[in-house]
Amino acid sequence: MAERKRPSFLYFLLIAVVAMVAVIGGRWYMYVAYASDPFDEVGISLNLKMPEPIRKAGCDMLKARFEGKTLPPAGCGDTGSW
Repeated sequence: MAERKRPSFLYFLLIAVVAMVAVIGGRWYMYVAYASDPFDEVGISLNLKMPEPIRKAGCDMLKARFEGKTLPPAGCGDTGSW
C-alpha cells in the first residue's frame, strides 16, 4: 500500500490566511453594503485598515446610501462632508 503524505504546515497556514481574509473581507462588505448606521465602530476600523482603492470603494458605497442623511464616518470625509 502506498503511504499518504501528510499535508504540510504551509498548507494549513494558507488555509488559515484564506479563512481570515474571507471573514474580515466579509465583515467589511457587510458594513459598507448593508449597515443601517455608517458609524459602526468595527466597520469603520476595518475600512480604515483597507488599502486605498478598497477604502475608496467602501466610502463610495456608504456615500451612495447615506449622503445627505448624516456626516461621513472616519476615513470617508476629510473635511467633514461627503
